[in-house]
Amino acid sequence: MNTNNWKLNGHYLESCTCKEVCPCLHLGNPTEGDCTGLVAWHIDKGVYEDTSLDGLNVVVALQTPGAMADGNWKVVLYLDEAGSEPQREALAKIFGGEAGGHPAVLTSFISEVLGVEHVPIHYETTEGEVRLSVGKTASAVVHANEGQEGKPVTLHNHPFAVAPGFPATLATSESLRHQAYGLELDTARRSAAYSEFSYTGP
Repeated sequence: MNTNNWKLNGHYLESCTCKEVCPCLHLGNPTEGDCTGLVAWHIDKGVYEDTSLDGLNVVVALQTPGAMADGNWKVVLYLDEAGSEPQREALAKIFGGEAGGHPAVLTSFISEVLGVEHVPIHYETTEGEVRLSVGKTASAVVHANEGQEGKPVTLHNHPFAVAPGFPATLATSESLRHQAYGLELDTARRSAAYSEFSYTGP
């Protein structure tokens, strides 16, 4: 059952196997035919009913056989080991789509959940850089693309958005890795993006 008694604010990262700017952001086809990547969220401030979610992290490893907007995603959900059992249950309800809001829109594209794990997740942002580690299974380091006057390149109002309402900073991966559930990644110099995000219940 959906509930509107939750809200999350924080920072998100996506990094995938597409070259240059990921065409999926524009409802296009991945540059490699299919697309494999990581999407991660760091919650600065969050609450589900009476449960605080401040400081916790969530990561999804995903693979899509074509354009992301066409669905058929295979995913692995990683929940922050630092969370208590009520916190993990809240995160699973939100990012599993049960609690509605934009995460439910994203989960509507999933055809198969390969696994759900509780692991240590570290998410660090500095100016122009995001670093992510997911236990021993996955990691990413991305750097913002430099544009005019040395400012980061940003994308506004893209139709396929993990964080609607926020311009995405376009970035390039220094490294991108995932080794589990048949989603094998070990690459670099590929597409990435990050921004703030804000989700609420329906």
